[in-house]
Amino acid sequence: MLNVSDYRVSYGQSEIVHGLDFTVQPNEIVAVMGRNGMGKSTLMKALMGVIPESGGAATLDGKSIFGKKSHDRVNQGLAYVPQGRMIFSSMTVRENIETGLTSTGRRSVPKDLYDMFPVLLEMRNRRGGNLSGGQQQQLAIARALASNPKVLLLDEPTEGIQPSIIKEIAQTLKEIRDQRGLTIVVTEQVLSFALEVADRILVVEKGKIVHEEARSSVDAEKVASYLSV
Repeated sequence: MLNVSDYRVSYGQSEIVHGLDFTVQPNEIVAVMGRNGMGKSTLMKALMGVIPESGGAATLDGKSIFGKKSHDRVNQGLAYVPQGRMIFSSMTVRENIETGLTSTGRRSVPKDLYDMFPVLLEMRNRRGGNLSGGQQQQLAIARALASNPKVLLLDEPTEGIQPSIIKEIAQTLKEIRDQRGLTIVVTEQVLSFALEVADRILVVEKGKIVHEEARSSVDAEKVASYLSV
């Protein structure tokens, strides 16, 4: 569903992502793990077209997304929940979700989105900025899902979220995958969350993949050693 080969991203003269190769299968959830500053967010922003790629190839469902504008990638089936959620704090919950509908031609929020996130239905007329961190994360995911994506990219979804809510988010992502047949790529530093949600774990260090393992056979201690400073 998502295929990345010899993928490179640079800021000016500095190459941050060095020739990454990985494939994500349909309906698979892959966690990209690594410490701060290792290139995870840069990878996600580049895949979404927020920052330019400098080399390699990236395809979504067999069609190239490389070099395309963000809105073209959305039209091809890519959706993105950025680090820090980036919701529109002065807009209502309903208005926030509606911004994700632009590529679908729909005007009103589909019922199944509210069914997935009942708290958002309850708070649909409340400003986004008045929601808790966990509720804002649900709103950011709902907004991304409004575009009917094939692949959902989530950048550090547990950042600033209470530990009690983290498990709920993992459960929600698995339900979304099962109900919608969605492919999910999530960057993360919290190992417990990655083990809860992912089918496969990739570890990135200094812009390169240094470890890859299926969740079913994962050596948690080894992955943890890459995450410790």
